[in-house]
Amino acid sequence: MTDEEKLRVLLFHWIAHNREHADQFRRRASAAGAAAGDIEAAADALGLANSHLEAALKTLGGALERPHDSGSH
Repeated sequence: MTDEEKLRVLLFHWIAHNREHADQFRRRASAAGAAAGDIEAAADALGLANSHLEAALKTLGGALERPHDSGSH
């Protein structure tokens, strides 16, 4: 596997991982009181990061395939 192919797999994984965290942040924000806005902003920032990662993945030709979930992050 070339370095570019490995990067494409990693990008796919990072995007999915960020989505999971953003979802967790949003679910927990309601219980965070005064910190809720900052936690929501962090979830939004992960969304922005994913926009850039998705653009990079597209530029590199997209995901090779949906990698299996190894359970590690």
